[in-house]
Amino acid sequence: MALYSAVLRMGEKLARAQGMETSGIKLLLMHFSRKTPTQLYLDIDQEMPEVDQVAFMDAVDLYVNHHRPVQYIMGYVSFYGYDFIVNEAVLIPRFETEELVANVLIQYDEVFSGEPVKLVDIGTGSGCLAITFAKEEPQIEVTATDISEAALIVAKQNANRLGAHISLLQGDMLTPIKNMKFDIIVSNPPYIPDTEMVDDIIKDNEPNIALFGGYDGLKFYRIIIEEAQKVLNPRFIMAFEHGFDKAEEIRALALKYYPNADIFTIKDMQNKDRMTFIVNK
Repeated sequence: MALYSAVLRMGEKLARAQGMETSGIKLLLMHFSRKTPTQLYLDIDQEMPEVDQVAFMDAVDLYVNHHRPVQYIMGYVSFYGYDFIVNEAVLIPRFETEELVANVLIQYDEVFSGEPVKLVDIGTGSGCLAITFAKEEPQIEVTATDISEAALIVAKQNANRLGAHISLLQGDMLTPIKNMKFDIIVSNPPYIPDTEMVDDIIKDNEPNIALFGGYDGLKFYRIIIEEAQKVLNPRFIMAFEHGFDKAEEIRALALKYYPNADIFTIKDMQNKDRMTFIVNK
């Protein structure tokens, strides 16, 4: 049996040789050793059980040589403190999207002061947004939609295992909620322009339907912003995650349909324009 430190170095060497991130190797080692970062640090010079080492090296092969995302290999990803099941049917939640959750909750407190509200998450994927809102704020009644039946199966699994009470509806964009009313609309729709180059590990694994947003990446923002008027109550919050270079275009769209609303962009922790809010108090 080899030491954890030696196994880690071996995995990182293989990753570097193929131009892959070594951070993925550390995640895999923690997963297959069933250790927290602190536990792994303390046990780094201990021997790794052979059965765990074999499983780890098989996973490293999938990641390094077959470019399979670490999150799909492990079968889950941590988001806002919750572990979400992920597979090829859903986009892998990103850290930036956690900031969207935090900022929506801030706006909810400011606009609705803790009142009961109805929120819809358009294009829910794994359900990470919808479920997190339901878990974090019991006064928010959550509905989530997605065009993909396979994605909704994953979202339902996540809701069940995390004990979140949300309604899941299948359909394109706002179609499933056309006869309903909401106080908050949240969406992190596909926003990569169709012609933009994307890393192979993303393009070849994650569902393209959840990645690409038309010729300029704004296809789904146009649909939601234009049609949202039909399903929003007079006092509302709309919140979007978007490409860092799309804030001005989304603001122009919002001004066209909601000229009296408060429209503002929030930067993410990398100081990039990442979230746009349309708020009517």
